[in-house]
Amino acid sequence: MASAPSAASRIAVVTGASSGIGAATARRLAAAGYRVVLTARRADRVEALAKELTEAGHSATAYPLDVTDRAAVDEFAGAFRTIGVLVNNAGGALGADPVATADPEQWRTMYETNVLGTLNLTQALLPKLEASGDGTVVVVSSTAALSTYEGGAGYVAAKHAEHVLAETLRLEIVGKPVRVVEIAPGMVRTEEFALTRFAGDTEKAAKVYEGVAAPLTAEDVAESITWAVTRPAHVNIDLLVLRPRAQASNTKIHREL
Repeated sequence: MASAPSAASRIAVVTGASSGIGAATARRLAAAGYRVVLTARRADRVEALAKELTEAGHSATAYPLDVTDRAAVDEFAGAFRTIGVLVNNAGGALGADPVATADPEQWRTMYETNVLGTLNLTQALLPKLEASGDGTVVVVSSTAALSTYEGGAGYVAAKHAEHVLAETLRLEIVGKPVRVVEIAPGMVRTEEFALTRFAGDTEKAAKVYEGVAAPLTAEDVAESITWAVTRPAHVNIDLLVLRPRAQASNTKIHREL
């Protein structure tokens, strides 16, 4: 029988918690009994979510944080003696241009947020996760971490790097009381992902989901993250790929047009 988690292991840090998958995950983990720490650059968003969760009877704290700022991340980590869960969700996609004409600055930003942001939080909090005696690192990657598609090279490269980070970390810390879980969602319709990718162009953003009867929702992914985190301590969900039924691969999607 798995032993009951310690009080320390009930603290969950969620990055990118201001909207979408991050916010949905914070809600799910709070409902599962975790004391959630919400981080994102937009202070007003995480503070509003912390207020919502607290008023619902849960334990939630907002902490405005840019995951690419290592000094700020280290300062944040210093506030904890131990934590139980780190959900590396901050990231996103920018642009859909081919390699020949893609903007290097968009690639740099995607690498810094998706990869170095995950590295920063994981390095800073890994000792705290280990100290809990039952820690879990979650990396929210993408099906882009596993296969490529035209117009997506920058995002695909960043997500491949996140996948390798998770896979390598799992090898390097085997034997320690920390699990490494990777959740790789396919097409998820959130309020901001495609809109951010296309610099606020609502028409381009809408075309991503055009004709798809039921893309995944942020809640679908959050439920899967919470399920993986709440397995018995000896059970590690190495890699969980999620897609809507209408999506067979990154490039094979059934559209009812």
